[in-house]
Amino acid sequence: MRDDMQGKVCVITGATSGLGLEAATELAKMGARLVLVGRDKARGEPALARLRAAAPAVQASIYYADLSLISEQKRVATEIRNAEPRIDVLINNAGAMFSSRRETDEGLEMTFALNHMGYFVVTNILLDRVQAAGAGRIVSTASGAHWRQRLDFDDLQSMNHYSMGQVYGRSKLCNILFTRELARRLAGTSVAANCLHPGFVATRIGSDNGPLMKLVFSVAKLGAIRVEQGAETIIYLASSPEVNGFSGGYYRQRHAAQTSVEGQDFDAARRLWAESARLSGLAV
Repeated sequence: MRDDMQGKVCVITGATSGLGLEAATELAKMGARLVLVGRDKARGEPALARLRAAAPAVQASIYYADLSLISEQKRVATEIRNAEPRIDVLINNAGAMFSSRRETDEGLEMTFALNHMGYFVVTNILLDRVQAAGAGRIVSTASGAHWRQRLDFDDLQSMNHYSMGQVYGRSKLCNILFTRELARRLAGTSVAANCLHPGFVATRIGSDNGPLMKLVFSVAKLGAIRVEQGAETIIYLASSPEVNGFSGGYYRQRHAAQTSVEGQDFDAARRLWAESARLSGLAV
């Protein structure tokens, strides 16, 4: 596995903490060249320092962007596209939960904009670079939180009703449906697109909320698994030869897993793709 990743280019969003940083660290040890996307230098510089301490020979660069904004998603993806003639692995990982409804400056609900549109826009802009790698891979962090959720296409921005758990779960359902439709569109090519449930992991998720919710998340995380465990399936889908030839899957603990019935709705997947293309202005 180490030889397989030697010199391969891996782009990782949400890479400066939690699952993204853990995956970056292990891929760096395996010889990959890393392109990280983070929100700010306050976490970006320590993340680079950690990578270089773990893998002194690592080649790594970092880009900064607010991935809740479509304009920023487009900007940073275009910058990476211009700098990288090929991308062997794209890992979509940036995401968050918000206790109350927030809108971005572009008028989208924050969870939907960050957790779903960030995946959709960055992937589509970088897709030709992944295709240029030959057997490229696209790995998207979803979640078991998608169970018991259904998309309301009349209210994707959660204007009529907002519940943190429901809105987060729907965004993770979006990740699965996005992966399904992406894999369908890539059928017959050498690019594989898969997603995963990392488990309930002790990461920074929930830290962008007020003091009370931060406390609630802190208590809940006492029962969470370690980041190292949560990142295992991301690393597996990015690097393992066992995944060769498989696309459109949902994985848990390094094995193919079942989604909810809603996660297998290809009509919803196509409809979500069309709506995402409309919102982003991308002709895809």
